[in-house]
Amino acid sequence: MTKSKLPKVGTTIFSVMSQLAAEHQAINLGQGFPDFEPPQVLRDALSRAMNDGRNQYAAMAGTAALREQIALKTERLYGHKVDVDSEITVTSGATEALFAAIAAIVHSGEEVIVFDPAYDSYQPAIELQGAQAVHIALQAPSFAVDWQRVRDAVSPRTRMILINSPHNPTGAVLSVADLDELAAIVCDTDIVVLADEVYEHMVYDGAVHQSVLRHAELAARSIVISSFGKTYHCTGWKVGYAVAPRALSVEFRKVHQYLTFCTFHPAQAAFAEVLAIHPEHYLQLSAFYQAKRDRFRTLLEPSRFKLLDVAGGYFQLVDYAAIRDEDDLAFSRWLVEQGGVAAVPLTPFHEKAPGTRLLRLCFAKSDATLAAAAERLCKL
Repeated sequence: MTKSKLPKVGTTIFSVMSQLAAEHQAINLGQGFPDFEPPQVLRDALSRAMNDGRNQYAAMAGTAALREQIALKTERLYGHKVDVDSEITVTSGATEALFAAIAAIVHSGEEVIVFDPAYDSYQPAIELQGAQAVHIALQAPSFAVDWQRVRDAVSPRTRMILINSPHNPTGAVLSVADLDELAAIVCDTDIVVLADEVYEHMVYDGAVHQSVLRHAELAARSIVISSFGKTYHCTGWKVGYAVAPRALSVEFRKVHQYLTFCTFHPAQAAFAEVLAIHPEHYLQLSAFYQAKRDRFRTLLEPSRFKLLDVAGGYFQLVDYAAIRDEDDLAFSRWLVEQGGVAAVPLTPFHEKAPGTRLLRLCFAKSDATLAAAAERLCKL
């Protein structure tokens, strides 16, 4: 029997809950994907790209047209000018970019600081490098970072600090002060910051996304990951990108070229076209999702769930303690079987079970789906 390199890893909780939802004909608010289509202009652009012959390998780092549009978008939003040729790499989804960044930078025996609850792809990517994830719990209920704990956790073996804002699954967002704290910690070290910013265009209530790229000191030592799939409602296309200084991009691309080499060519052509002509899509995305957040919260007000604040992202955390006193894995299964709604428990996002009574519900759904799910949840 082959010895597993990931002995603790099974099927992801997202796949498990989606399968349960299908088996019980439940409304799926578990896995984080929209149940509505990408913009028509994007689908039309994809079709044109295929019919125009963009069906063979793209350039390894991404098409020049798409990288140019990413550079313009990055400067427009964050005031950070990047080199089109050497500092942008298009990837087959953000998850590939996260893995490539960790594999390129982190060596065996080194440490990566992550914050719990943490997206479940981080830990396996770290372990596959022979490195160790050092987990620091965010402070509920706001899920803020305790920066003193980060300082205490930094050691001579710390190679990377992995941040995620807006945060999955909590929706917490980092502030200017948070970035200043992080910069002070990594100053005069060789620590690389890996910033998972896939929900960058979903920040609410008038707030502005504080990208690492806004902070010159951090931008100089960071790999920043973004997702077209999240921004354009097409998670199945698996297109993301990484922005990093030249030296980090060189190492990043060494891994990327042997993971996927290049990313779906027609989609790259389509995104380049739509970014150039229709920037209003991502500029208006926060308002689009805030309306969904607010509608969903209003629909859930009569329920017995306690709703936590949502500053960003497209997930709503709910406390179910008033309904049943059992762990979140058991309650999630009960909710599918008896309540007809699939959610995601928070335990799989932690190194150790937190003992909380929290679930993650995705509100990136049509109004009809949200209304139907809320009706079932309010009956519990």
